[in-house]
Order: sequence, then C-alpha cells, then structure tokens
Amino acid sequence: MTKIVFMGTPAFSVPVLEGLIDQGYEIVAVVTQPDRPVGRKKIITPTPVKVAALKHDLLVLQPEKITGSPEMQTIIDLQPDVLVTAAFGQFLPEKLLQVPTHGAINVHASLLPKYRGGAPVHYSIINGEKETGVTIMEMIKKMDAGGIFSQASLPITKQDDVGTMFEKLSLLGKELLLETLPKIISGELTPTPQNEDQATFSPNITREQEAINWEKTAEEIDCQVRGMRPWPIAFTTYEGTRWKLWAVDVLADETTSETPGTIIHKDKKQLWVACGEQTVLSIKELQPAGKAKQLIQEFLNGSGQQVAVGQQVK
Repeated sequence: MTKIVFMGTPAFSVPVLEGLIDQGYEIVAVVTQPDRPVGRKKIITPTPVKVAALKHDLLVLQPEKITGSPEMQTIIDLQPDVLVTAAFGQFLPEKLLQVPTHGAINVHASLLPKYRGGAPVHYSIINGEKETGVTIMEMIKKMDAGGIFSQASLPITKQDDVGTMFEKLSLLGKELLLETLPKIISGELTPTPQNEDQATFSPNITREQEAINWEKTAEEIDCQVRGMRPWPIAFTTYEGTRWKLWAVDVLADETTSETPGTIIHKDKKQLWVACGEQTVLSIKELQPAGKAKQLIQEFLNGSGQQVAVGQQVK
C-alpha cells in the first residue's frame, strides 16, 4: 500500500484528503497549520484539514514552521512514498522534498505557469479571466515552478466568486489527483517543464489591493468585489466610514459623465455610483464598519438615509 503524508490547511484541501482516503491510500500523517484565533471573539479554531483528519483518526502534525521542526523529522522517519500538498501554506525545504520515494506532488489551483503563488483564485477572478483550473505538479525548491503532470480547466462565470470557485476547484483537484497519482507512482507519467516566459504570479492580497479605485470600469470593480468575496472583501469609504462591498451589479445600459466615485442615483432600493470610462455600478449588498452586512434597501432605510446624490465614495 502506498504511504502518503498529506499537507493542507483550508476547506479547499479537505476533498483532496478524503479522496485519497476513499481510494485506499495509507495516510501516515496529516500536516496542517496550527490552530488559530478566529472571529471577533478570537476563538482558537482548528483548521478544516485537522477536523477532517481527526474524524479518520489520522496522525496530525501542526508545526508553526516546518523547516527544522520536530514534525519535519517525524515525516522523514515515516519514510512516505509520496508527499501530497494542497494549499498547505508554508514553503517546504529541499531536504523534505527529497524524502518521498515517488516525490512531492502539489495540487495547485491555477493553470500553471499562470498564477504561481498563494492567491491564484483571487487573481483569476480579479483579472477577469474566463477560465481557471487545477494543476498537478512536482514540487521543487522554487515556488510553483515544478514540472506539470496534468491539468484540468473549468469556466469562471459572472456569478462566481472566490468561495464558489474554491468549492469547484477542490472537487476538480481531487478528481485530477486520483486520476494522475497512480500514473506517477507507476512511472507511466513524467512531468513536463513549465514555460518560464509565460509565468505570472499571485502573491497574497494586500490591504491596499482591497480598496476600490473608482477610476476603474464597473466591470473591473465587479471582478474585484467577486475576487475578494468571501475574503478579504473589497471596500470603499464614505465620509470617513468604511463600507465593505459584498455584492455589486454592472449597469450595462447606463452611462454617466460624472466624476468616478460620485453617487449618481438613490431611491429606496438602489444606489448607483459612477465608475471609470462613464460606466455605472449598482451597490447591492454592503457592510458598514462595525455592523453586519445588509442588502442595500435595508441600508438605505436605516443608517444610509443620510447618503445623498452628488456625494463621493473613495
């Protein structure tokens, strides 16, 4: 039986882990990030992968940093045949990558060499890509630069956000890994080098990137909002108060000559904002600072009553 050490952290990783278990692979250890405080009350919470692993009575290792840790030595001592990672969230030292008999394999949520890095799904949506996918690749010391074993793609619709794409890609990743892994182990499949000239990158989203630039078109802002939902959430400010924007709508039939960021229409159910290139965006759902998210009609009938046409969001 093939012995696997699985490394992953978020919900994206869980179907991949469970797929390996269902296929009868021997999971000798599961490595995930340490428990972290979550929410306003900062409740210490285990990762989704840890929760799944414990349900199957698997050994769970949670190093703060894998390099040089006791947990790394445990993995070495286990002598796995394969090391599988799926959104683990830490770099792996070369010493560890050399341990598995059949190598270290990563399930990456993009069509490499596009979008190497920690936020490939976010950038795919933010940049208005029509499709994305999953790559099964060999792990090397350089981030997401190893050879490609297999890929599968799927479309990004106008209704998709980071949450829906993570769900779709995790299932696609599971299926592709289970199809590819036996061929890797048997030696039937060898990796194809990536074209470095086509490589693009997707580093973790910064606070500055979350802020909406109203000089962008309505279409671009819609992509930004969906590309940051359900985390970290794009925001704008109105008279010094931050609004997180959860949902917007591009008004394709509307145009405006007003300065981008100007509120151009308001009634009991709608709030329109001027964007770049004379385009118009309707805010559908927002979250004022310190409050719960709410539909725009709820907001306009409450604290949003003071919002007026001609004023600016920034």
